[in-house]
Amino acid sequence: MAPRADSTVAAMLAQKCPRCHRGPLFRYSALHLTRFDDMYESCAVCGQHYEPEVGFYWGAMYISYGFSTLIVVLTGVLLFYLAHDPPVWVYVTAVAVVVVALTPLLFRYARVVMLYFFGGIRYTPRFAESLPLRPAE
Repeated sequence: MAPRADSTVAAMLAQKCPRCHRGPLFRYSALHLTRFDDMYESCAVCGQHYEPEVGFYWGAMYISYGFSTLIVVLTGVLLFYLAHDPPVWVYVTAVAVVVVALTPLLFRYARVVMLYFFGGIRYTPRFAESLPLRPAE
């Protein structure tokens, strides 16, 4: 079953435009390690500009920090209970590996959260239903 077009959570998880929920935010896959951070300037479907103001995504660093803190806590708790409180070097190594491995996703979802919650862009159903996909710039 496909997610509803107006589901904001589904659009955020799929990293789609906040206005039409159809256009992609990023040019390449998160697995493309040298280009995972390349964003489109505007939506290929509705034309929404993705950077509301210069330096807008600086705030995403705070969101990414929150995500990283959550990962550190979860990794620490899991190691404590599943590995029966291993030495400190195991905690440090495990946290470093997990955070580095998830860096592309942390970066992307911090930007997605920043754009959806602080970008001042709201979902507009008429853009999602009536416009065909335009070629990306």
